[in-house]
Amino acid sequence: MPKLTIRLVDNLPVKTTDYFCWDSDIPGFGVRIHTSGRKVYVVKYRLLTAAQTKRYTLGLHGVLKTDPARQLAREWLSRVRHGEDPTRERHPRDAPTMAQLAQRYLDEHAIPKKRPKSTQMDTVNLQRHILPLLGTKRVQDVTRQDIALIHTRMQATPGAANRVLALLGTMFTLAEQWDWRPPQSNPVRGLVRYPEHPRTRYLTGEELLRLGVVLAQADHERLILPSIITGVRLLLLTGARLGEVLTLRWKHVDWDRRQVFLPQSKTGPKWLRLSHAAITLLRSLAPVHGNPYVLPGKRTGECLHSPWKSWRVLCQRAQLADVRLHDLRHAYASLGVSLGHGLPIIGAILGHQHSNTTQRYAHAAPDPVHAAVDQIGESMAQALGLG
Repeated sequence: MPKLTIRLVDNLPVKTTDYFCWDSDIPGFGVRIHTSGRKVYVVKYRLLTAAQTKRYTLGLHGVLKTDPARQLAREWLSRVRHGEDPTRERHPRDAPTMAQLAQRYLDEHAIPKKRPKSTQMDTVNLQRHILPLLGTKRVQDVTRQDIALIHTRMQATPGAANRVLALLGTMFTLAEQWDWRPPQSNPVRGLVRYPEHPRTRYLTGEELLRLGVVLAQADHERLILPSIITGVRLLLLTGARLGEVLTLRWKHVDWDRRQVFLPQSKTGPKWLRLSHAAITLLRSLAPVHGNPYVLPGKRTGECLHSPWKSWRVLCQRAQLADVRLHDLRHAYASLGVSLGHGLPIIGAILGHQHSNTTQRYAHAAPDPVHAAVDQIGESMAQALGLG
């Protein structure tokens, strides 16, 4: 009877009937080899108050490694020696399902700790990709093959597939912390993510001019909600993210310092510097009574939502192919670089978080940053035909 190791278990042959291979170090600890090829770690024991032998499945080989499985067997047998019957706790009829794990993940992790937009995306991924396949399955029974199936089905959208994989990885890490799965049994571990190729679309000077003309025409014709036109212009004049512009409130605008406070952004609370061109645009707007947002939506008191349909109309009229609203942020950054501003300055303007140099430069020398804001804003305004 050999000592079980990962290599030994990997090489155990599949036979015409199920069989067991027991560990030489821990009596009762072993692995069961099924005719299907599945190999699962088990622990065999006998209760002090019963004559019959019981057997419990610790986990699937590959998802659970040999040493963690051996430690689980030690803990299991120790409890049995103290007169406990662990199966009463570990094999309840109402063992938590993936649907229950999803709800607890949202309630105790996502909602209190993540941004609302991230929580919304988690909810969408759960409803579309995870729960339809795994919702009724018990958390402790989910295997790496189950997760790989979901990931493979989404290979046409590698970015989205990787986000789902990351979500599942976090959920199973929490499941281990909540004792819903054995330690170190996360089935996502070992799965390889798809390579991603970030897409960056820049707008040429000619494209910016066409867009500026179309925005002016749409504003004059009133064919599109004015807030959408203003929003597009603000994106181009500030380099801000779409969510930051949509939720911009009048009370957060500091007119004297030419800044606006963003309580919530991708990188946390921050100040967004405004060029003279951006300030001029904001001063031309008339706040809507009873609405705190710079870009009011159709409903009373709400901000602008879902501008993508109107954006597609603007792109068609301006003959812009394959341009997203987020690409306007790239256009702002690329214009700044073309004007000779270094990456630390551009990073400070855009509020990038992962550059210590950028952060030091932004706090220690704000004047050059604001000067760059003005120069880029003026050039962008000229490109759009605004100034």
